[in-house]
Amino acid sequence: MTATILSGKVFATQFKEEAKKEILNIKQEYGVTPGLAVIIVGENPASKVYVRNKHKACEEIGIYSEVIEMPETTTKEELIRKIDELNFRKEIHGILVQLPLPKAIAQHEEEILNEINPFKDVDGFHPINVGKLVTGQEALIPCTPHGCLKMLEASNINIDGAHAVVIGRSNIVGKPMAHLLLSKNATVTICHSHTKNLKEICKSADIIVAAIGKPKFITADMIKPGATVIDVGINRIAPKKLVGDVDFENAVNVAGAITPVPGGVGLLTIAMLMQNTVTALKMQLANQYALCYNKDINS
Repeated sequence: MTATILSGKVFATQFKEEAKKEILNIKQEYGVTPGLAVIIVGENPASKVYVRNKHKACEEIGIYSEVIEMPETTTKEELIRKIDELNFRKEIHGILVQLPLPKAIAQHEEEILNEINPFKDVDGFHPINVGKLVTGQEALIPCTPHGCLKMLEASNINIDGAHAVVIGRSNIVGKPMAHLLLSKNATVTICHSHTKNLKEICKSADIIVAAIGKPKFITADMIKPGATVIDVGINRIAPKKLVGDVDFENAVNVAGAITPVPGGVGLLTIAMLMQNTVTALKMQLANQYALCYNKDINS
């Protein structure tokens, strides 16, 4: 048996087309164009590529895109002032600070990200959005796990009642992924570096989501025949060689469906960023509080 390959390119194209249609409808009904601002601090080459790809995706589907480049020497206070400025610009509906930040301000990452208006937090990292996700309210959801969920649904993979094992407990992927699967009535097990009997737990899973950052960590003998395997990992093991957290070459002969690396989940992240920008605009149109939000509003 060879698994069905879940192509990130196919699903990313589909999700971007969905966003494009919504943008046209919003423009016709409200006369508003979604706006996304991406702040990049420093000269990280990988970050520059990511930001360029985000800008290109915005242009393709009709989102106004603004890239704000700040020098490596930018202070925490300067970055926060820039975020505050964007919070109050009505033509900007989504704000993203490209990570990682330079070493000089990296320790302030949480404080910096929390400065973003939660209604414009298209990364879905703000504690208000995290809380809404956990309690089942409408929220801006981290792009990667949201893309994984939408891919599962678009592939008609049964989630309701399935045993889903999420390997990794990061705030960016593991935890939100678990909550998203739970919201679709999966029985969810979260595994991490302290988990005992990991192989046995994985073997019982109908759906495995691997997000641990260890190349080829999930081997074929850890996968139940016919299970769906979502590989979030991107690990560089040679200058031009990327692999996931799953041993794809062998796992593909056991799984029922599997994502490749590269060409899988990574391509969904930008597509979901586009959808999140549209969702942010819709939330702001429906909630005037969003337009005057200030972190000190209750002080």
